[in-house]
Amino acid sequence: MGFVIRHWTGILILGVLSWWALIYVPASPSYAVYQMKRAIDARDGEGAALYVNWESVVKAAGYEMVQQRANDPLSQMVGKGAVDLFSKPLAQATRSYAVQKVNNGDHDVQMPPAAVAGAVILMHRDDGAAYTRFTDNKNRQWEVRMARDQYGVWQVTEVKNIQQLLQEMQNRMQKGYQAEPEPPPPPATPPTTP
Repeated sequence: MGFVIRHWTGILILGVLSWWALIYVPASPSYAVYQMKRAIDARDGEGAALYVNWESVVKAAGYEMVQQRANDPLSQMVGKGAVDLFSKPLAQATRSYAVQKVNNGDHDVQMPPAAVAGAVILMHRDDGAAYTRFTDNKNRQWEVRMARDQYGVWQVTEVKNIQQLLQEMQNRMQKGYQAEPEPPPPPATPPTTP
């Protein structure tokens, strides 16, 4: 008992640190970002996909694109209706594509350690939601929003300015199609006469 009385401050600090490490950190959005990075590094596409609410991300991106392109309310209403209609199948396709990219170890889906550290340090929490803003190595501005799912897991729910990424992907796809030459036609074989 004398030990506890003499060292009560150290025991209290140890208790608080233990609570922080065992209870608070695993339930934080920063830890979810870290776990997603670990899954991507391990080429575990399914594991990484658990930390993204795909339908929410696709809807938010669609609404953002409709907002940027439409000037009149009718176009916005029609555009938002289309986003709502196609968001579920597009989310499934996007998820499958991302899982495949992660499983293949694609360089474009890698999360640099400095970006993860910056995102974790700059993570802000606000009423059950979290967000972070950062600039990547290509000088693109990102704002990523997160929320808990029904099981309490933090997931990415919105990526602001995603149009810049979509434009880059479209440019790459166009370059890829242009770079591939058409295969030459098969040589004609003369008919053989017996």
